[in-house]
Amino acid sequence: MFSVDPLILGLAVALGIGLLIGAERERRKEERRAPASAGIRTFALASLAGALSIVLGGQLLFAVTLGGAFALASFAYWRGFRDDPGLTTEIALVVTILLGGLTMSRPGLAAGVAVAVAIVLAARTALHRFVSSVLGEDELHDALTFAAATLIVLPLLPDRPMGPLAALNPHAIWILVILVMAIGAFGHIAVRLLGPRFGLPLAGLASGFISSVATIGAMGARAAEAPALLWPAAAGAVLSTVATVVQMALLLAVANVATLIALAVPLACAGAAAILYGATFAVWALRGETGAVRERGRAFSLATALTFATMLAAILLGSRALSQWYGERGVLAAAAMAGFADTHSAAISIAAQVGEGQIAAGDATLPILVALSTNSITKLAASLFGGGGLTFALRVVPGLILVISAAWAGWWFVR
Repeated sequence: MFSVDPLILGLAVALGIGLLIGAERERRKEERRAPASAGIRTFALASLAGALSIVLGGQLLFAVTLGGAFALASFAYWRGFRDDPGLTTEIALVVTILLGGLTMSRPGLAAGVAVAVAIVLAARTALHRFVSSVLGEDELHDALTFAAATLIVLPLLPDRPMGPLAALNPHAIWILVILVMAIGAFGHIAVRLLGPRFGLPLAGLASGFISSVATIGAMGARAAEAPALLWPAAAGAVLSTVATVVQMALLLAVANVATLIALAVPLACAGAAAILYGATFAVWALRGETGAVRERGRAFSLATALTFATMLAAILLGSRALSQWYGERGVLAAAAMAGFADTHSAAISIAAQVGEGQIAAGDATLPILVALSTNSITKLAASLFGGGGLTFALRVVPGLILVISAAWAGWWFVR
């Protein structure tokens, strides 16, 4: 097979990196029609200098080369400050030298980072317009809150059962807080891109594949923040249940086909009811007036996300207490307890038992439907206490009851 000397490959990648980033800087220099400190040739030579310093002198020579680049970039910035007060070109030159050095050990990584750098440099106008004209102050605040919750708080939380009866996992509960915030932000973006009539129903349907319970809580918060969005938010909440049914069917098809066949009629009835009810609300949302809705504003409500997590923690604690008091006698009780938190994990567990021959496929339908029912109780609580209030719950709860009733009716029909 054809092979390339790693040294030649690294130098070639370094040259390509310099030409790529330099080409973008050269075009920017022509657009400004003003003298610039560096262009395509400078960037190509700088990247090669970083690579060659690693080859000839190792880390020490590379550090000297990088220090010289800092000095030259500082001097170039000082000399051209009045013509171009920005630091982008000088910083890009230093980054190019770093990438040139990286090519001698990780050429693939260096090339990928170089492409990302070139994209960021080329997207200057779009990024500036997004931050200054599109992104509002509240949205920026929410983005920082989400980043802190994900990158600072989440890693610090213990990932083990704690608290009364060892029923609460702080790491898992905080993930649900992040999901509620993420789904709320997704709905906010959908409203800005597609308008409230289309955005919220589509966002609810898509977010249901992540977590239908969290979606209902997020949609309730959206309806509480902007009452004019009540109907579209309710449509999104109900349509998230369609995703629950579809996702369960897909998971059962992978885990055990026989279980899926046994549950085909109940799932089909539940899915049809969810589609019918959700589509009705979606049509009303399309025909109704949403009033004046602010395009900018809060992307999500942290208070609502925390309230939702508290509610879920209470449900988990209550189900664990029932399990401790009465015991998990048989598959049915275990499925009911697990369904409060997640119906899909309970369904997969039961389907796995069918595959192992522990229970028959026909006997698996009842515990899975019980898990679906207890999960519906969690959804009912999310619609009532997740932030939407009674007005939102009165539109969502009948749909949830209709869906689970249709599932049980299908089970009774084929029983």
